[in-house]
Amino acid sequence: MTIREQLEANEAAYLSPRACKSTNTGAIIRLTVEPPCPYRTAFQRDRDRILHCNAFRRLKRKTQVFLSPVGDHYRTRLTHTLEVSQVARTISRALFLNEDLTEAISLGHDLGHSPFGHAGESVLNAICPHGYRHYQQSMRVVDSIERGGRGLNLTQAVRNGILCHTNMTADTLEGNIVRFADRIAYINHDIEDAMRAGILRQEDLPCEVTQVLGETKSERITTCVDAIIAHGTDSIGMAEEIAAAQETLHRFMFEHVYHNQTAKHEEAKAKILIEELYRYFRRDPKAMPALYQQIARQEDVDRAVCDYISGMSDSYAVDLYTELFIPKSWK
Repeated sequence: MTIREQLEANEAAYLSPRACKSTNTGAIIRLTVEPPCPYRTAFQRDRDRILHCNAFRRLKRKTQVFLSPVGDHYRTRLTHTLEVSQVARTISRALFLNEDLTEAISLGHDLGHSPFGHAGESVLNAICPHGYRHYQQSMRVVDSIERGGRGLNLTQAVRNGILCHTNMTADTLEGNIVRFADRIAYINHDIEDAMRAGILRQEDLPCEVTQVLGETKSERITTCVDAIIAHGTDSIGMAEEIAAAQETLHRFMFEHVYHNQTAKHEEAKAKILIEELYRYFRRDPKAMPALYQQIARQEDVDRAVCDYISGMSDSYAVDLYTELFIPKSWK
């Protein structure tokens, strides 16, 4: 037996019957057939491909909530991704589900996020005739953009989990764990960042929420994780009281943080920046790198421009805008 085959045998012996195993033929289908790795299962291979891809590295310079915050401790899209992975893996391991599949989906779920967070997403959705949703763009990243247009050739189970992580039911329990872990992670780390920024105080949190979920970030995350584990594997969910408190906290964050003018006062500038870059490359697609010129020829210019801009980090977009539109002194 190869090392991979031994790992697959371990999955069969150890994981829950409801787990999506690496020998599940439908789950490990790839867009392009390729021989299996002798050392890694199919989902371990996917995880490694995501970790090594360009889009994953760019997450470190993409906004989570606060646009280009000053300070080392505010979350970025990369640290959010790692926190989602940690929460999801804990749940998956406790339920004897496939932790490798859960990790791969977690690490890939936000690869398609635009610069400047949801502000960037909204303006691209408005200006691009194809529309723009970050979870759909994540699929384009892994299928059509990475590795010079060849894509990462991920398995069907990982691709489905990435696509469904926001508001759809995934085909696997592991994919649905990531959907829950994503919200658990971002609500609670966004609370911590908002408190660090002086937008929220501990006493601002709704008492009907803290009485159920807990006062601290750790307590709230633990409560939600415990609830999902206790719910079992018939489906992924949590007790009604916990789910209701989590939803109340989610609405509270939209009202007090996600739409807060202190947190969002630079968003109007970010939207103008993206609109101007879009129009510039729409007029002159040959100014884009070769890969996106190829996409423009094979699909259309709007698709290529959206792909190019959505892949930019915040700092790269600002630097490019400065280079293209801000006059320099003659020396």
